[in-house]
Amino acid sequence: MADLVRAHPASVSVAVAYDEELAHRIREQLADESGVTEKAMFGGLAFLLDGNMAVGISNTGELMVRVGGDAADDALSRPHTRPFDMTGRPMKGWILVAPPGFETNRELGTWVGRGVGFARTLPAKG
Repeated sequence: MADLVRAHPASVSVAVAYDEELAHRIREQLADESGVTEKAMFGGLAFLLDGNMAVGISNTGELMVRVGGDAADDALSRPHTRPFDMTGRPMKGWILVAPPGFETNRELGTWVGRGVGFARTLPAKG
């Protein structure tokens, strides 16, 4: 009987699933920002400013927005939002926005602006 060959988990390539159209829309919103990088995070795609996450796309198609602890309650009072919770414990200062909450570029721009605004309050990461 032939031996089964199994790939080591670190060598297995995993495709990150996120909405490419939404990623393009976010890139357009961030076009005038400096220090923007993209990184696969949380099973989706994150947009960082000087190393700090501002916004991202979850693998469920929701928009992840880092608003900070002081602004979380206000952000969660908006339609189509919920706490960002991956482990059973919501992440303080982070929210998810369902697609109906960012259908227009103006709506998306508002959320991206909130994430950028908070990320810019943080010290740059090397």
